[in-house]
Amino acid sequence: MIINQAALQGIYRSFKVLFQKAFETAKPLYEKVATVVPSTTREEAYKWLGKVPRMREWIGDRVIQNLAAFDYTIKNKSWESTVSVDRDDIEDDTIGLYSPLVQSVGNAAATHPDEIVFGLLPDGFTKLCYDGQYFFDTDHKDVDGPVQSNKGTAALSHASYAAARSAMMALLDEKGNPLGIMPTLLVVPPQLEETGKKILTAELVPETVGETTIAVSNVNKGTAELLVVPWLAGHPTKWFLLDVSKPIKPLIFQQRKKPEFVAMDASNDTNVFMRKEYIYGVDCRDNAGFGLWQMAYGSTGAG
Repeated sequence: MIINQAALQGIYRSFKVLFQKAFETAKPLYEKVATVVPSTTREEAYKWLGKVPRMREWIGDRVIQNLAAFDYTIKNKSWESTVSVDRDDIEDDTIGLYSPLVQSVGNAAATHPDEIVFGLLPDGFTKLCYDGQYFFDTDHKDVDGPVQSNKGTAALSHASYAAARSAMMALLDEKGNPLGIMPTLLVVPPQLEETGKKILTAELVPETVGETTIAVSNVNKGTAELLVVPWLAGHPTKWFLLDVSKPIKPLIFQQRKKPEFVAMDASNDTNVFMRKEYIYGVDCRDNAGFGLWQMAYGSTGAG
């Protein structure tokens, strides 16, 4: 192939189509657990976290629900993935060899939010959220509200799942009123997929009465959806129960700039002139952070 401007533009368009198709056919999971927030600056402050609005009987003047004085900020980060094409491969007309690589870049760009969003869950035991406590902690306290917990240590089982579900539904606001939390999603690493399925889909479960084990109806069946997350494979015992039915989800994905496919393929670009490399890649700006701890329960599974 003769390398000229028309040929290079054709390669760029071809790569961009491959990238876009891979990007659009990927099936990321992050929107199940994260509120997507558009960002317009370097960082965003989430002063509204910590306030769950409620309706009240209108007697006298309206009661304005002011934003709580929490200082929780998510700073955007820059991300990229880049590949290079050797000029010899273009001249030898073997550019098709790079197609799977470009498609992989598209898939990586689409699933990038999964990696940073789901990475927050295991980090939630050691990183702070809006109230200054660890996201999963035993002593959360919002303003004048009661001290409450959304953390456990038990291994995933029928009993620990039921206990976590009960604890979430019993959470109260600062006035001592129920928050109305209803867990809807059990998030597990691949190692706990079988256990999760037994808890949420089995018709019968064993129960020991005295010295006899009998089969009884599974009261946990259908109480939540199971989500198996490959990104959690490095944390084989940890599991999480979430309420993702509300407008504000447990986690936040903050997007400043959507993924953009770009190229450095001009003849006077340093990479072309010095190293005979044509460079193609994607970049974006975004980050993830913790939303409302009340919408999540986490267990280390350590026992």
